[in-house]
Amino acid sequence: MINAILIDDELNALKNLKWEIEHFCPNIKIIDSFVDPVEAISAINYLKPDCVFLDIEMPEMDGFQLLNKLSYRNFDLIITTAYDNYAIKAFRAHAIDYLLKPIDSDDLKSAVSKITANKQKNVLGFELKKVLQSISPPTAHRKIGLPMAGRIVYKNPETIVYCKSDGNYSEVYFADGNVEVVTLKLKEVEELIEHSDFFRVHNSYLINIRHISEYVRTDGPYLIMSNKKDIPISRTKKNDLLQRLER
Repeated sequence: MINAILIDDELNALKNLKWEIEHFCPNIKIIDSFVDPVEAISAINYLKPDCVFLDIEMPEMDGFQLLNKLSYRNFDLIITTAYDNYAIKAFRAHAIDYLLKPIDSDDLKSAVSKITANKQKNVLGFELKKVLQSISPPTAHRKIGLPMAGRIVYKNPETIVYCKSDGNYSEVYFADGNVEVVTLKLKEVEELIEHSDFFRVHNSYLINIRHISEYVRTDGPYLIMSNKKDIPISRTKKNDLLQRLER
């Protein structure tokens, strides 16, 4: 028996996948399913499934982010998605199976048969480890969902100049001059963005390194950003920031 966890932010898609598995894959035991990727991370690390069915295109945390946050990765991965895009092509190149929605029962059975063979050979998770070591998602096209009052706004991280703490909220300053207040603490915004170009220069400021116009040594030091705003640098962050800028 293969123990599986299902993850999809769309409840109907999750129900459909359950139905397909229950009717066409008797050797798959669904041990849990999630619409919340954060809850799924804890469950995978704790339950240690043989297989994970993962929707790669989720707004609050995409499949790449979820996989990179896991401490347990000894499982085979089957991607479920409605889009045959860059991520699918990358996984396909590394022999990771994927299922296009709506899921075809024959494709499902074919993917599951490979997992059965891998479990018998004791090589579960082998391809997943290889793919995570060798590829990363192109950030230029990845959008993040910023929760605001009564809505979620999807933005490319590259359009963000910097974020400023405002207690339990954060102000997000964009390159086009817009400023939005999100219902997250700055630490939560940092975790959500999870982008190599962002750096916490101060307890109250998270900046996009690509939007730095000047580094001013006097009176601080401080940064002048592309939107002409001055951002202080804490003494504990100064050396780390300079090292990042040198790279």
